[in-house]
Amino acid sequence: MDAGDLTSCSDVFLRMIEEYGVAGRWHWSLASDEQRWSPGFFRLLGLDPAFAVARYDLFLDLLHPDDRARLASPTRIRRGEVVPEAIVRLIRPSGDLRILSVLSELRVSPEGRPLSLGGVALDVTDRERLRQLQEAEQRRRRALYLTSYTTTYTLGHDLVHRFPDEVAQVHGLALEEIQVDPFLMVVPEERTALRDRGWDRHDRHLHFQAIAHERLANGEVWRFRLVGVPAWNAAGHALGWVGMKYPVHESGAPVHGALAPGDAEMRRSLEQAVRGRHLRAARGLLDWSMTTLAEAAGLSLSSVRRLEDNAEGEGSRSRHKAVAALRRAGIRFIAMDDGAIAVAKI
Repeated sequence: MDAGDLTSCSDVFLRMIEEYGVAGRWHWSLASDEQRWSPGFFRLLGLDPAFAVARYDLFLDLLHPDDRARLASPTRIRRGEVVPEAIVRLIRPSGDLRILSVLSELRVSPEGRPLSLGGVALDVTDRERLRQLQEAEQRRRRALYLTSYTTTYTLGHDLVHRFPDEVAQVHGLALEEIQVDPFLMVVPEERTALRDRGWDRHDRHLHFQAIAHERLANGEVWRFRLVGVPAWNAAGHALGWVGMKYPVHESGAPVHGALAPGDAEMRRSLEQAVRGRHLRAARGLLDWSMTTLAEAAGLSLSSVRRLEDNAEGEGSRSRHKAVAALRRAGIRFIAMDDGAIAVAKI
């Protein structure tokens, strides 16, 4: 949501979000120079209405110096110039940095003379920070594949594999081709068997793992470990697949500089494949009772019993808590190439 979306909202909704301190409104009558700020706008700027006077130039002064030009100056406004929408950084008197989406609307007379300026501001800090983090993660993934040939991917219900663009660059293929059939990166003599096995595991919502030889754009052939895991929501509905590919030596160990599966989403999906028999095996290695596991994981005994009876959905939060408790105690759940999960104690 941006400030522009608030124009279609009711006054009740606007008052409600102002009370939460995430939005505010102002008005400036140019003829009388009267300026009014809503209580929410004072809160948004971090100002006390008992001591601060509503002035447009005060608002501009609180903006980050590099962002002030993104809004019209008082002089430009009096000339009838205004910036309708902008994203700006605000530095409150406390030093707190917030990111605002600002909507400004200039009203003019029939002759075109500026009469008043009205505005709405919405705090979009969390959204903008999330976007910045996502962009940073995309840059990291792109750089990671160019330097180590390691990447994660997702596969949704549309059956489109979402890889960074750099995967296509490294392998000398069109990204659109890889999105439809990532097995095109595999050498022809292995391609059909891996493709058939991969889609079979996908269709049956089973974990897929394999070693494949892939050809790069420079003609070199590298060994890659391919991993694909079904992802589920808390209600037990399949969301698609998450996966990873990274180069390995002949021994199967990751090539220096490559990363073994450690992506948070990937790890979470791998944990969803842990079944009741794996939990019982892990308890046996630790000589734990169900009560001990329940206490270590912060679960009820009945929750542990349901997990071991496979009565909980794949995306159950209880499963992740149980697996985390067992990991802390030294248990490792290891995905094997044939799709099985081995349980070991370190």
